Amino acid sequence: MFARRTHPDATQSTGRLEAFTDGVFAIAATLLVLDLTSHSIGTVASDGDLLAGLRDMSGLFLNFVLSFVLLCLLWMTHTQQFENVARVDGVIVWLNNARLLFIVLIPFVTGLTTEYSAFLIGRVVMPVTFFFAVVISWLQWMWACRHRERMLPDLTDVQAAAIGRAGLSAAIISVAVIALSTVAGSIAFVLFFLDPVVTRLLQRGLPRDSAAS
Repeated sequence: MFARRTHPDATQSTGRLEAFTDGVFAIAATLLVLDLTSHSIGTVASDGDLLAGLRDMSGLFLNFVLSFVLLCLLWMTHTQQFENVARVDGVIVWLNNARLLFIVLIPFVTGLTTEYSAFLIGRVVMPVTFFFAVVISWLQWMWACRHRERMLPDLTDVQAAAIGRAGLSAAIISVAVIALSTVAGSIAFVLFFLDPVVTRLLQRGLPRDSAAS
């Protein structure tokens, strides 16, 4: 069987990549609930026992909701970026595959964080996983900006740079989340509420009518 030869600058439409990515995100979000369904509440003889068992699962619920929301935000970022991407090349495809590697790990690391939050590695493993997913997403956009005329034909250089700086904001905050999680655990993710502020700071100097976040 002969391997098909392609030009190194060849590109393709985004349809298949987007469909594959959407499917992986959906599966990862669904798998998050498995930790909830597999957790044993224990012996229940009254409503009080049931409520006590559910209270004991509060950390599990917190990390489940947190990971689900962050997955949704990563997916929304992906869809917003690809609304502007007309074509993709092999580099974009493999960067996307690398990002999805960390996406599918999220259900696993969420469980680790819940079970082993008393240990340093248990506290940082989830923030580190999200960090790599965010950084690879930013690198993917920066590669598209490097080939803007082919991949982002409907955006100006300034518009593409503004979106890139929004992605950089998320990457910077992810580093801060990792640092804070060493002592605060999953609560460190509240730092992402600063994303709009950091994004505006990074976009300073860009024309206001083009600096899309």
